[in-house]
Amino acid sequence: MMPLYAIALIAVCILLWADFLRARERAVRIADSACRRRESQLLDETVELRGLGMGRDPRGRIRLRRRYAFELTRDGRTREPGWLVLFAGQLESLGFRADVEDSAREPSARG
Repeated sequence: MMPLYAIALIAVCILLWADFLRARERAVRIADSACRRRESQLLDETVELRGLGMGRDPRGRIRLRRRYAFELTRDGRTREPGWLVLFAGQLESLGFRADVEDSAREPSARG
């Protein structure tokens, strides 16, 4: 018979895997919605986990921060990168390379 701690370890692994799948599905929905608002298409209909980290929520509890990358296209020929960060399952930030390039082209406010 398998020791109780081994069964508990397997159960924890299954729960963590299910949590990662739920977070990934949420990230895909968020990325797809953001692309549609930009009149773009989410390529491959997927996101890629690029980083994991920890942080504290407003109540001081330690939560997981996941960083995802994805690609989109506006014209069907070129690929543009995008990214999003989920913290405790909620969208923390979302960005697109085009936004960064546009802000870099803006004239300086200092003149």
